Parts: sequence; C-alpha cells; structure tokens
Amino acid sequence: MSVIQWIVLTSLAGGALSVVAAAVFAFTARAAWVPLLISYAIGALLGAAFLEVLPHAIIASGDASSTAAIILAGILVFFVLEKLLLWRHCHVEECEGHVSVVDHGGQNHDHGRSGLMILVGDTFHNFVDGVLIAAAFMEDIRLGAITALAIIAHEIPQEVGDFLILLHSGYTRSRAFAYNLLSSFATLIGGLLAFYALSAAQGLVPVMLALAAASMIYVAVADLIPGLHKRPEISATIQQVVLIVLGIASIAVAHRIVDHFAVA
Repeated sequence: MSVIQWIVLTSLAGGALSVVAAAVFAFTARAAWVPLLISYAIGALLGAAFLEVLPHAIIASGDASSTAAIILAGILVFFVLEKLLLWRHCHVEECEGHVSVVDHGGQNHDHGRSGLMILVGDTFHNFVDGVLIAAAFMEDIRLGAITALAIIAHEIPQEVGDFLILLHSGYTRSRAFAYNLLSSFATLIGGLLAFYALSAAQGLVPVMLALAAASMIYVAVADLIPGLHKRPEISATIQQVVLIVLGIASIAVAHRIVDHFAVA
C-alpha cells in the first residue's frame, strides 16, 4: 500500500477502534455506576492533560510561556462558551445559574455542557493524533504502524472517560457513541491535511495541543470536581480519590507504553 493509504486506513481504524473499545466498557456499566466512575474520568482527564498533552505541547512549541498563555486563553474561551450555553438554556426554560437537572433515575445532568466541552477538546486531540500518524508514516511505514498502535493504546482510557462524561452530562448511550465516533474522524482529517501540507499542519500542533489541554483541565476542575463535593462522607471521598488515582495511573501506564514503542 502507498503511504496515503496507510494513513487513511490507520486513522480510520485507530479512531474507530479506540471509541468502540471504550464504548464496550462504558455501555456495559450500570447506570448507578456512572456518578461513581466520573471520578475515574476526572483522573483520566487530568492525567492526559498534565502527563501527555501538556508536555507534548511545550516540546512542540519550544516556548513554555506561549503554551501557558494559550492554555489560559483556552480556559477563558471555554468559560465564555459555557456561559453562552447557560444563557441559552435560561432563556428557553426556567433555571438558576448552575442548578442541574435531575432525571427520573436521580442522575444529575448539566444540559450537556460538560459533554460539549469534552467533545471540542477531544476533536482537537484527535486531529493532532492524525497529524502525528501522518508524520510517522511519511518517515517510515513501520514507525507509522507503531505510532498508530501506540495512539490507540493511549486513546482508549481517555475515551472511556469521555463516554462517562457524556453519560453524566445527560447524553443517551447511542448519542454518546455517535458523537464520539464522529469526533474520531478528526484523526483522518488531521492525517490527510498533514500529508498534503505537513509543514503548515505541524505549525498548528502546539496550539491545538494547548487548547485540548485547556478543555480537559476546565471540564475536570470547573464542571466535574464540584459535583464530587456533594458527597462529603469519608467512604465516598476515599472512593473518589481511589478512582481519580486509577484514572491518572491508566494514563501514566499508557504513556509508558508509548515510550516503550518509541524506544523499540
């Protein structure tokens, strides 16, 4: 196969496989588990932002100050976007600020705000993954294949967190799967653009990585962590901490796998 065929095949397969693998776990979880497992999602988000995305953004830009400025601007943009979503809902239905909706099953929802934030950030991240896959294949077919496998490995734990956030945010399981699958096509777009205009696409990588990190940090800290404080009892707190640590650990393990493949 030609290089462009390898890029198209691995970009499509990589994005779809990571979403499907994550969905297998997320869809088989009981509804009662979702509020508990959201702690895992927080850990996965923070782990991906601080252990995976941010270091790559700083290295790619070569300027930690500019990367930090982009992240700060990104957090402000996501704050304004969330405010706009809140204002829209407050104009079409009765609501009070950050009061969330509770469905008949007792699950708290936030009108899809957290879900939308994570979809935006995930799309940026998937696009960058496509750029990285294309760059690796244009260097060497074997390197491209290893890079694609490594990306799938580190995407799965993050996609699990994304599914949990979408379910927590009020999306149905079918909509969560469809939107995550649609977001995964950004990998193909990034790969194709990188192949035809690699230098221009790579110049955008640090910015997109920084914006992806900003989205992950904002959702975890502003939208999800406050919900954990509604259960202050010791047993719930211990459970939340353990799951957050597990989420971070899953990203750390995936990061080591990526490093192992890179060295090999």
